[in-house]
This record gives sequence, C-alpha cells and structure tokens, in this order.
Amino acid sequence: MSDYQTLEHDSESESLLPGPTTENENAPLLGSSRSGRIPEPQNCFPDLLDYTQLVKNVEIAITRGQLPERIIQGSSGSYFVKNIDGDTVGVFKPKCEEPYGPQNPKWGKYIQRMMCPCAFGRTCLLSNQGYLSETGASIVDKMLGLDMVPVTRVVHLTAESFNYSAIDRAKSKTKTATAERIPKLGKKFNRLGLPPKTGSLQTFVSGYKDAEYWLRRWDDTISETAKSEFQLQFERLVVLDYLIRNTDRGSENWLIKYTPESESDSGESVNDEWSVVKPAQVKIAAIDNGLAFPVKHPDSWRAYPYHWAWLSQAQKPFSEDTIQLVMHKVNNPGFIEELVEELKEVFKMDSDFSEKKFEKQMSVLRGQALNLSQAMRERKSPAQLVQMTPITINKSPATSIGGRIRTATQHFTQKFQLTRPVFSWC
Repeated sequence: MSDYQTLEHDSESESLLPGPTTENENAPLLGSSRSGRIPEPQNCFPDLLDYTQLVKNVEIAITRGQLPERIIQGSSGSYFVKNIDGDTVGVFKPKCEEPYGPQNPKWGKYIQRMMCPCAFGRTCLLSNQGYLSETGASIVDKMLGLDMVPVTRVVHLTAESFNYSAIDRAKSKTKTATAERIPKLGKKFNRLGLPPKTGSLQTFVSGYKDAEYWLRRWDDTISETAKSEFQLQFERLVVLDYLIRNTDRGSENWLIKYTPESESDSGESVNDEWSVVKPAQVKIAAIDNGLAFPVKHPDSWRAYPYHWAWLSQAQKPFSEDTIQLVMHKVNNPGFIEELVEELKEVFKMDSDFSEKKFEKQMSVLRGQALNLSQAMRERKSPAQLVQMTPITINKSPATSIGGRIRTATQHFTQKFQLTRPVFSWC
C-alpha cells in the first residue's frame, strides 16, 4: 500500500524541462543585448531534439508567410501552426487568448462573465492556466510511459494572425516605420514587431478521428485483436485522466486511429498462394488537456465526470499489462514527488504562479494516485475507480531533531472529500 506519511525530499533530481523560461508577455524580459534590444525568448528543448526542430520550422514558416490559422471550434483562441511546406504540424494555444484571457477573440466567455458571473468558469480550476495543464499532461504521460499525449511544451511565438490588441499593433507599426526611417533611433527600441505570445504547442497527429466516429462504427465484426488493443489503450487513457483529474474528457477530445486487419503478399511464394495477415492496430491520442489539475475536487454545482466511464470497456477490471506498467510508479511516493517537481518546473513558468495554489493542485494529484494504486491492487474496473471517495493528500514540512542533527522531512496528511456536487451527471 502506498505510504504517504514521511518522505525525504530530494531536490537534486534532473528536470525533464530545460526548455524556455517564460515571462509575462508585456513585461520586460531579463537581460539585454549590446544594441539595447530585449533578446527574444528561445524555444530550445535539449531533451526533445525533434520537437525543437519542429518549433524552429514553425518559426521559419511564419517569417515566410505561412501564418498560423485560427481554429473555429472551441471557446478560446487556438491555432493550427504550419511548417515551411504549409503542412499543419501543431496546435498553439496562447495564454492570453484562453477562454477568460484578455485577448480571447471569441466573445462567448466574455459575455458569460459579464451577464452571468455566477457561472463564471469552473471553481475547481485556476483561470488562464490551460496552457500549463496541456504541458503538464504531456509530462505526466512521459513519466508514466503511457504514450497517449502528443508532445506538448510551453513555447513563445509571434505571428500577425494572432489576436493582438489595437495598441500592440499600433506600437509595432510605429516602431517598425521609425526604425526604417531613422535607424539610429530604431536601435534604441527594446523590441521591433509584435510581442511574442506564450502558450502551449502540441504536436499535430494525423490519421486520427474523434473517438465517437469509431465507437459508433465498431460492431461485433471487429477482430478480437483490435478489441484487446483498444482495451489496453483505453486503460492508459483512464490512468492519465484520473491522475490529472481531467474535468473535460468528452468523446470529441480524444482521438482513435484504427487500421483494420489486412492481407498482403508475402513475396516468398512462387505461386502467390500465400499471404501475410497484418494485425489490426488501434492507437489513442489524448488531446485537449487544458482543463485538468484542479485545486480541489469538484464540489459545487457540477461534477465534471469522466464520460468514458459509461463505455463497456470501463466495466472490465484493469488488465495485468496496465497494472505492470504503472502500479509500481503510482504506488511509490518517491516517484510521485519526482513527478510533482517536474510539474512545478512547468507551472512556475507562469507569471501568476502561486506556491500555495500549486500545492493544492498536487494534493489532488497525490490523492488520485493513492486511489488508483488501490483500485489496481484490488483489481477494480475504471467504472469502480471513479466511484471511490475522492482524497487529497497535503504536504507539510517538518523538522525532526535527533541529538545534534536536524533532519528536514515531509509529512503527508490524507483527507477525504465527502461534499458532493449538486449535479453528479454533468
């Protein structure tokens, strides 16, 4: 059983996130070049060379006129970004264009905030931190080895097609014109052009369809191989969503890539009578993870349930493959605290970062890990897992004195949340 009583804290663990440091988009950036201009934030990820190259290609494509394209769906400003060939390679979600961000180009949430403040956002989530949640989900996915979330990191991009304020555009236009006419004066400007926007960039996946598309089409004719493969993939999605307490997992924001069984010539038979049967392949991609990592379990009006809990696959106990993959990790407090430190490297990038609020988010995650490990130990199903009483595990520092030696330790306190939302079905 997971032991969350006393845990020595190791602060020397290597971070998965040596990427860019972020600042408020309108705040001065640290440091300056000899010319007096503020250096632009760098999108560099030494542990993700392919991803770093993807971001560089996006930046080059923007300078060559391949501007990001705003996505029509959704309640925030999010964009398909392209490479130099014009192919979509990622989805960029700026912080300032999130549903309640100051530069959100879609007015729905603004009207909701003005006309119905009592229904403003989700009380269990922190506003305008969806881009951190997207990145955090990718970190959790990587450390657990789930391979569900396309690589996502915090990046800084500038493009004319982003939604900037009239003031930002006017300042950019004036500075550029001045620099062209009076170069000496232009060198004194901190920045030319529009300011970069900070947000999450998720790698685009191709060949996938909304989960509902395949779930409606699959019937009894689907092979046992495909069923088994989908069950394993589904269980990994459950692990991810439950651990980060995703409050928005509908059938439209997880994707399925399905390749049915097919026959192909082996190329070894003279009479061409033999063929090789390629097994069916099923792969799930968990996208849109921006409404996760709450500061508390939902306890007011809505429960924000996991919509996959009504699927038939959720009625089956966790498989041994899934248990072997993740149980030794989620059952290990040391691993969970390493995960917390990695997430902290992400969340503290935000200019509004609060240590106290972050700890509340992690207390929910620790409780979810404890419930998940217990469910797997008892061979429960995902449907039974989500019925377990929510737990938060709070961390508090303590100093123990033994003779002349003082030892700093971490103490953890479990708390059951008995308050239930008014509407449990939505």
